[in-house]
Amino acid sequence: MASFPDTVNEKDLGQAKFIGELLVPTAPFDQKSGREAWSVAFSPNGSYFAWSQGHRIVRLIPWTKCLKSFSMNHGDEETVALNPWNLSRHNSDRSQTITVDDDPREHTLDCGDIVWSLAFGSSVPEKESRCVNIEWHHFKFGQNHLLLATGLNNGRIKIWDVYTGKLLLNLMDHTDVVRDLTFAPDGSLMLVSASRDKSLRVWDLKDDGNMVKVLRGHQNWVYSSAFSPDSSILCSVGAGKAVFLWNMDKYTLIQKLEGHHNDVVSCEFSPDGALLATASYDTRVIVWDHHNATILLELGHLFPPPSPIFAGGANDRWVRSVSFSPDGRHIASITDDRLIRFWSIEEKAPQAIAFLSNGLCCSFSTDGKVLAAGTRDGSVHFWECPRSIASLQHVCRMALRRIMTTQQMGKRDTHTTRATHSRLWKRYALFPMDPSVRSKTR
Repeated sequence: MASFPDTVNEKDLGQAKFIGELLVPTAPFDQKSGREAWSVAFSPNGSYFAWSQGHRIVRLIPWTKCLKSFSMNHGDEETVALNPWNLSRHNSDRSQTITVDDDPREHTLDCGDIVWSLAFGSSVPEKESRCVNIEWHHFKFGQNHLLLATGLNNGRIKIWDVYTGKLLLNLMDHTDVVRDLTFAPDGSLMLVSASRDKSLRVWDLKDDGNMVKVLRGHQNWVYSSAFSPDSSILCSVGAGKAVFLWNMDKYTLIQKLEGHHNDVVSCEFSPDGALLATASYDTRVIVWDHHNATILLELGHLFPPPSPIFAGGANDRWVRSVSFSPDGRHIASITDDRLIRFWSIEEKAPQAIAFLSNGLCCSFSTDGKVLAAGTRDGSVHFWECPRSIASLQHVCRMALRRIMTTQQMGKRDTHTTRATHSRLWKRYALFPMDPSVRSKTR
């Protein structure tokens, strides 16, 4: 068994540039379990980085501070150049910039139990809150509010003010581990939690954390969930082979995507909403056209690939996490074979690799230039992401997406044959547009 197909020489693959790490100090009471970094996250405005460093502690660190620390440790001036942010927040149509504190503070949050999941939420409004009467609410979130949600081992969810480090809300309804959290990208502060109690719960933080809906359908643990960029669709995956898609306007199940051969543990939409990436213990990452329930690309991590009946065996290639780069052209995956793979969705072989033992999770920075990965020992490691020149197909996709949304392309294709439809999506759907033109397609 090999990590790459015979046509790929590992020595010929690029090596991602390591730029720094955040380590957890060893304490006298340190134990083998309970110290995992199950989740890492970057704030939407790029001002903060958060990670669960184990033993119920979450660290909130200004991202500029991290970059400066990496630069000093490595004596590399280029690392500082990776930071283009001016600590400001943009709303969805990019028409307004809201300046935040020029000197953000570092915070250490004691969550009271093991932290399994993290998610940043911004209160920049894109549409009116679903609350009918906001006057009596205890918390009135303003435009300058940045929240962090933490999902705990005991089933609770705690909501924190990122700038002050204060606890705002304590949500209690799950009966088991809260494995994943995700905020709606539209600024509505709608939060979805995925739990081992086999359910997803929808919370409205603008309504004092009122639970709006319980989504049931999974027959076992729910591992991960993700919103589409327009917040209309939710993807959820768990201890099962199916990928669930939910209509978040009606809170109903749209369909299940079938194609994996083992538990699906991670999912994420592309920035333009055209694609969906899912990672499974069957050693594969699948890139879907979720609008038409078709598989566009399979990224293998074990060769020859295991047959479906053996896909769940002790193959040391279980994919733990997958993340889409903000440019929509790159994917990162973490597996048990001690490798991080950086993929271009135009190729079936990795563009670059990095070595990491016991990796659990990964996330791209807001500008897509850095990948953060959490490990079982509670530490976080950072790599500079490989760069590439946009292909002709990608440029064509950018032009096409300026005038047509993904849904419009699908409707147009209903009058064509299935074969023509497949060719169209294979030609265009695998080359998502640049984020700078996303707002023009909605």
